[in-house]
Amino acid sequence: MFSNKTDGPRRGRSFDSINQYEEKQLNNEIQENQDKILSSKREHAAVIFSLKNEVGNLVKALKLFQENQVKLLHIESRRSRSSNSELEVLVNCDSEQETLNEIIQLLKKQTNTVIMDTEILCSVEDDLPEEPWFPRKISDLDKCANRVLMYGSALDADHPGFKDNLYRKRRKYFADLAMNYKHGDPIPRVEFTEEEVRTWGVVFRELNKLYPTHACREYMCNLPLLSQHCGYREDNIPQLEDVSRFLREQTGFTIRPVAGYLSPRDFLAGLAFRVFHCTQYIRHSSAPLYTPEPDTCHELLGHVPLLAEPSFAQFSQELGLASLGASDDAVQKLATCYFFTVEFGLCKQEGKLRAYGAGLLSSISELQHALSGNAKILPFEPETTCRQECLITTFQDVYFMSESFEEAKVRMREFAKTIWRPFTVRYNPYTQSVCVLKDMPSINSVVEELRHELDIVGDALHRLHKHLGI
Repeated sequence: MFSNKTDGPRRGRSFDSINQYEEKQLNNEIQENQDKILSSKREHAAVIFSLKNEVGNLVKALKLFQENQVKLLHIESRRSRSSNSELEVLVNCDSEQETLNEIIQLLKKQTNTVIMDTEILCSVEDDLPEEPWFPRKISDLDKCANRVLMYGSALDADHPGFKDNLYRKRRKYFADLAMNYKHGDPIPRVEFTEEEVRTWGVVFRELNKLYPTHACREYMCNLPLLSQHCGYREDNIPQLEDVSRFLREQTGFTIRPVAGYLSPRDFLAGLAFRVFHCTQYIRHSSAPLYTPEPDTCHELLGHVPLLAEPSFAQFSQELGLASLGASDDAVQKLATCYFFTVEFGLCKQEGKLRAYGAGLLSSISELQHALSGNAKILPFEPETTCRQECLITTFQDVYFMSESFEEAKVRMREFAKTIWRPFTVRYNPYTQSVCVLKDMPSINSVVEELRHELDIVGDALHRLHKHLGI
């Protein structure tokens, strides 16, 4: 629980009340103690206790572990949330159960609250559950990006283009482009037909009439940038390669062409790597203001402007990361939350409702309906939202509103913690891969990285204070 919080001091810069010499001396003694302990059959445990924030108190408490030859793996502290005069301390350690129980009794005599986290107690010899397969690196998306569930080159009888042989042939062309794409390839450039450009133009023109009064602030800030850098115009359909390069510079997201609908698991897995699976075909010209499936109008006008927004991009990625290795039921809940936020989400800005969901921002009629004052709107609460039915061919029965992307992100983070997995994951942007955190060595490596980042922040603050003469 400590490692997920940001409200308080941390190990390395957290023991503000402890003399630096005492801390250095303690670290040396701990290291000597660790070197002497044999690698016998032991157990990992997290011990949490609180004590008065006075010089020497923490040293005395930690010496109980040293005197009983308990191997200390990780230490953190922060100010108590219930009392400013106390510290809360987390100690990850490695010892026999009997010895740990003795230390708990000794700690109770000189500290306040003591908790041993029995949920993470496990013998180091115990086998962890086998991990299900999921993409570990960005190139692994090649293995799941072509598992198209709906549409692609095959159209249902109720599709506007079902009886149009030329349109069906055109759809097969786009499907083949997507199926042959591999990670690292440039996205093929397409010469769109006059009919396709006219269809795009109708959608572009009509939606742009509504955006100033219906779209959120972040959308309106990014749309002009896309016109400038990617050729967003009424008479031009942007190329996915240009859009992908623009997004990479803005938020690290990239575009990957896809032939049609993916399963929720495969689509969310892409988001974990900041990859957005994007269609490249245009809806049928007979119904320019309607499409039963996501097309380029939906993707480029609905999704892309907000994927260029850092906060929204992070929100999208965290949804994807939470899905990796989760159960089918958990993935469905995450997908439903995605549907009612990224696709049909509303927010409040300057006291007025605004749309940020791509399904709304690419649909003239539903965008007007959602903000008409007649739609049912509830606050976004993931526990409630994840049980709502998602409607594809009609307007939604209810829409969910967040005060901001940050609020939605915080609530989704808390909801993600309730999804059971025997591990968690962390994205490495340098290698574009996912690290699985399931044991102390993998967790400690992350802690070391965080300490380095905190050192950088501390150095920046020191230089700023020195420059300002404080």
